[in-house]
Formats: sequence, structure tokens, C-alpha cells
Amino acid sequence: MDRRGFLKSAAAASLGLLAGTRTSAWAANAVLPHGLRDVRPRPGEPGWPDVAEWARLDRAVGGRLLQLQSPFAACTADTLASSCRAVLQQLGNPFYLGDQPALTQSSGWIDAWVSQPSAYAVVARSAADVAAAVAFASRHRLRLVVKGGGHSYQGTSDAPDSLLVWTRHLRETTLHDAFVASGCEGSQAPQAAVTLGAGAMWIDAYDAVTTRGGRYVQGGGCTTVGVPGLIQSGGFGSFSKRYGLAAAGLLEAEIVTADGTVRTVNARRDPELFWALKGGGGGSFGVITRLTLRMHDLPADFGGVFGAIEADTDADYRTLVTQVMAFYRRALFNPQWGEQLRFHGRRLTLHMVFQGLDQAQAQSVWEPFFEWVRAHKGCRFVSAPRILAVPAQHFWDAGFWERYVPSLIVPDHRPDAPSSYFVWAGDRSQAGQFMHGYQSAWLPQALLREGRLAHLVDALCECARSWEVALHFNKGLAGAPAEAVHAARDTATHPQVLDAFALAIIAGGGPPAYPGMPGPGPDLAGARRAARRIRRAMAPLRRLVPGAGSYIAESDFFQNDWHGAFWGPHYARLRAAKDRYDPEGLFTVHHGVGSEDWSEDGFRRLRNTSPKPVQA
Repeated sequence: MDRRGFLKSAAAASLGLLAGTRTSAWAANAVLPHGLRDVRPRPGEPGWPDVAEWARLDRAVGGRLLQLQSPFAACTADTLASSCRAVLQQLGNPFYLGDQPALTQSSGWIDAWVSQPSAYAVVARSAADVAAAVAFASRHRLRLVVKGGGHSYQGTSDAPDSLLVWTRHLRETTLHDAFVASGCEGSQAPQAAVTLGAGAMWIDAYDAVTTRGGRYVQGGGCTTVGVPGLIQSGGFGSFSKRYGLAAAGLLEAEIVTADGTVRTVNARRDPELFWALKGGGGGSFGVITRLTLRMHDLPADFGGVFGAIEADTDADYRTLVTQVMAFYRRALFNPQWGEQLRFHGRRLTLHMVFQGLDQAQAQSVWEPFFEWVRAHKGCRFVSAPRILAVPAQHFWDAGFWERYVPSLIVPDHRPDAPSSYFVWAGDRSQAGQFMHGYQSAWLPQALLREGRLAHLVDALCECARSWEVALHFNKGLAGAPAEAVHAARDTATHPQVLDAFALAIIAGGGPPAYPGMPGPGPDLAGARRAARRIRRAMAPLRRLVPGAGSYIAESDFFQNDWHGAFWGPHYARLRAAKDRYDPEGLFTVHHGVGSEDWSEDGFRRLRNTSPKPVQA
């Protein structure tokens, strides 16, 4: 069943399903025993809203309250049923996954979480719908979940027995030639900007801003990631080495806070909440309903460099790694270059991007390194190097890629899908993945110095013997323009990013493993072995950089000292904003600001706090 069919049938069935819900013995405004005040109710438990209350919420949101069930429910009775086959055939399509309120982009994480639908979902079409859902959840002390793109590896857009605020349909886009944030007249110069609804993905943004608008907005590399989620994580994209953090481009946001108020926040209005949204983590401070981001002039060209090299011996590999890191320091450590070098076994994989260079210029940059590889007897290309430059306006143009290099993209071929929708071919394997492990660490630029480079090379070679390690150069702002670094200072992202030349990532996962899927299920023993290997593989880099922070959106579910690892000295300020705007902890996510007050599942308060009143 396609997205429209699913929503149509789900909406039609919602009131009938509501009638079958068990009626709670507790009215919404009942005085609860003291022991229940710090426990969020589940269906059938004291405090869970009765049928009449759910029906009132349904009316308040225009009949768009859905009672959710797993899309694999049909597979339980008959794995050959057409509805079961339709779901299974679409699991490799991340656009399909995002269009299902009962699914998430990842299917779970070994010994951490599995994707399970909420009890109910509000299909938000306006900020008023979101405010009604937030007020309802607050009044009934419900576990509240927010989902736009649904890309959280940590499972923060997923929780059973919860009320889901689903923002997928808030997708309006408006371009501005001279935007000034509300209340900032006279203190903020007009600038080019784009306003996006909370359900917009980055492909929506790039299609409007770049393909059709001829400008650039700093966003994510994966086209199906939700815009607000990336902004609230800090936000890196392929060209962050030039344009900085996506969060630093936030000019204004509309957000519904825990008291049900719809607020417009910016540098002058609710400035502490505005700052917290710039890297303080999604799902902790409220529900963003729309946001406005700075736009930039578009360079003439974007492009990429691809290839793979193998070494014959460990000694040859160490020489290769030394050579490529010295080459990076000499030729690529600047705003023009981003993305990755990957190290695994005795293989080096090139997966780099560039901006502001044409093909001949990019070729001249890389030719000295390619000549070295050809001349070194212990190394050889196993995938011939390829340099590709394209007009920047066509970089996210699906029609352009389908005409000239169709192998680089995977379009969304569903009949009702916009023609602009595609994912990069290298990202499609992430659809529905079941996570085994994920480690990340920011690497300071001091490691590139002559006296320390050898230690970095040793650590990379040791990591590569256990698992693939990727250096994401665009996820560190050392080497970026001064204005990009300066803007990033005014975000909640860990300050280590300002001095990092790269984010090292070691990660792994398996095929989709949603509960209820037919088949044998995931290899749990194998997944646990992989998780142990991934942790061990990162150990050499952690020894090299003790205290290295991690990127909140790409990090270990079991991260120790997550407050310091994600935000460092910013955590106290973030906690103060949390206490001011969400004193009761309505918005609770795994390893989010204030989550230390709650049990791992978010249903039980661990300690009483002294709530502070929300101030207008």
C-alpha cells in the first residue's frame, strides 16, 4: 500500500479503533496517588486517557488522530498477503519508511531498542495541531514522541505506548530575498533565507533552494534526513568545511513548548531557547513546526573524487596511509574539500567531495598523489580513480543524474513520489538497518602536525585491522573559513568541533529487523560480536585522543559521560534552558538534555526536581 492509501485507510479506521480502546477507570483530571505522579501511564493503566478523551483530541486535530499498528501485522497471519508483500518490497526505500508513522528509518539497535509504533499519532498539519497534541500529552502525563524524518540511530523518534506527533506533512517551503527575523528589525541585516516546514527533508530544501532557486543552504548529506532533526543535532553536510554547521545558519524557528504555547524564537525572542535549538539535541525542548535558514551564493561547480587502493603488506599499507594523510594536510585541508577517506584491512577508499573547483582544477590537486600510487610497487588501484565535476545547480537534480550518471542515485520510483526524490546510491543500504555498533570521535588538528602524524597513522592502521574506520573531514571545522568557525561558536555543539579536522566514525549494522517481519530475524549473537569488535576498533583512536567528544547524531547508544561527550561545557546552559521551558520533563529522549531524570524507557522519574516556571 502506498503512503496515500495507508493514510486514507488509517484515518477512516481511526474512530472505529478508538471505540475499541479499553476505557480507563481514571478520569483525565483525577487526583492521582503520590506514587503515580512520577510515572507515565501505559494503555490500560491508571491515568491512561479514556475513549472520550481520545475522541476529543481527534476532533481538536481535525480527525487526524491515528491508532497505530505495525505494518507487518498482516504478515503474522499470511506472509503471502498482498499488504505484507507490499511492505517488504518497500523496506529498501527510505522515502517509504519515512511516510509510515509506524516505522523508523532504522529498525533498532542490538540490546538497546527496537522500532515499535506509538499507541496513537497526531498527523500534524499546523502548529495548532501540534499544540493540541502537546497540551493533551502534558495534561495526561503521556510519553510524547516527535518524528519528522525518523532518522535517529538512538531511537529517539520511537517509543511504544506513547503519543506521536508526526510532522511529516508540514512540508511548505518559502524563499526570501531579504529576510529579517521577527523583532530583529534594525539589528539584523536583511539576507537571503529559506523557510521550511518541520516535515521537510533535505531533498526538499535542496530542490527548492539549489535546483530551482540557484542558491545553497547548508544541510545534510543524506537526502531523506529531516531538516529540524539535523539542525538540532548541530548539523553537518558534505560542504560543511566551507559553509559551517547547519545549526549556525538558523535564523528563526517556530516551536511548540511544553506549556502548549506556539513561540517564534530567534536571537532576540527567547534567545536561550533559540540557542538550545542550535545543536542541543532534537526532542528535548519542544516541537519545531517550521524554521528559517540562511542561504548562500552557489559556486559554479560541485564534484567528487572516488577510487580504491590496496597495499600488498602491512608495511606498504602504513606507507600508503602516511602518504595520503600527508597529502590531505598539504592539499585538502581547506574549505574546498569534504567527505571521507576510509581505511579497512589494507584498503584505502576515496570518497571525497569538493566545491568551487572545476574538473581540471580538481584533477591537478590529486594528480601528485595518484602518480605516487602508480609509482609505488607495493600499492595498486583496485578501483580506478574517478573525478567528476558538475554544475552546482544540478547536484541535487534527479533528472540530471538519471541522464548522465544514473548509477550514483536511487530515485523514489513510487507512482505518487515527487520526481525530485532520490537518495545517493551509497546511502540506500542504511534504509531499515539494524544497528550493531556506532563509535565516533572528533580528532584535533594537532594530529596532523609533523611530530604527531606518525601516531595518527599508527592508530588508523591498528583500527583498520579490526574494522573500517572513516575520517569525515566535513564533520570538523578546523580548516574552515573564519566566519564559519565564528558562527559555530554561537551554537550548543561541543566546542571540540571548532578544532577538529575530522570526525572518525567506526560503525556497523545488518539488514532490516523490524518486529513482526517474517523470517528468522537478526543474528543476535553475530550482532553482539560485531558490537564488541567495533568498540575495540575505536580504542586506538581513543587512546590517542583521550576525552574526545562524539557527535550526538552519530554516536554510541551506550555512550559514557554523554553530557560531556556531546556538549562539553555547554551542558549546564542547556540544562538551564530545559528547566525553564520544560520544567516537568515532558520532552524526554535517550541521552537528551534532562533525560538523566528519567528511566531508560522514559516512563518513570528517577528523582524529583524543583521545576521552574516557564517565562514568556
